[in-house]
Amino acid sequence: MITVALAKGRLAEQTIEALERCGIDCSVLSEKTRKLVLDEPSGRLRFILVKPTDVPVYIENGVADIGVCGSDTLLEEDRRLYELLDLGFGKCKLCIAGYAGFRPAGGGILRVATKYVNITKKYYHDLGENVQIIKLNGSVELGPVMGLSDVILDIVESGSTLRENGLTVLAEICPVSARLVANKVSLKTKAQEIKPLVEAIKRVL
Repeated sequence: MITVALAKGRLAEQTIEALERCGIDCSVLSEKTRKLVLDEPSGRLRFILVKPTDVPVYIENGVADIGVCGSDTLLEEDRRLYELLDLGFGKCKLCIAGYAGFRPAGGGILRVATKYVNITKKYYHDLGENVQIIKLNGSVELGPVMGLSDVILDIVESGSTLRENGLTVLAEICPVSARLVANKVSLKTKAQEIKPLVEAIKRVL
C-alpha cells in the first residue's frame, strides 16, 4: 500500500481529479466524513488529509510515501524529499507587494510581513539587505494597509486581493505550482508501486 499525503483544499481536489483520470477510485475522498485517513477501495492507496505545510513533514518522516504540495511550501520547509513531477496546476507566483511606487526610507530597515520566513530571509540576504521579518499566519495584505509592515512577501494568483486593498506587485520572486514529491526511502523500497503511478499521472497531465 502506498500512503499519499494530500493538502486539504483546492490542491487536494485537483490531485484527486488527476488520480481519477488514471483510473483510481477516489470515491472515499468525496464522502462526508471527519476521518483523516481513508483507504482506496482496491487497497492500493491510503490517503491522509493534512494541512499543506505538513505534507513535507509527513513525507520526510516516512509516514507518507508520496504527496502533493506547492513548490512554495517545499522552498519554505526545505525538507529532505525527492521531487517527482511538476503537476502544472495550482499555479501562482511568489511576490513582493506593497503600495505602488514604494521606496524604503534611506537608512531604514524594511519591514516585511509574510508567512514565508525562510524564503524571505534568503531572498533579502541574496540582495544584501537587512530586513525586519514580521511573521503572519492570516491575511498578510493587512500588513501595509494597517502600517504593520512596509511590504509583504506572499503568493499571488490573480492579484485581485492586492488590488482591492490598494496594493500592487513590486517584484516577482519565482513561479509556484503543485509538485508530486516522495520519501527517499519509499522511492527505493516501493519502487514497483510508485513508479507506475508516477508514469500514469504523467500521461494524464
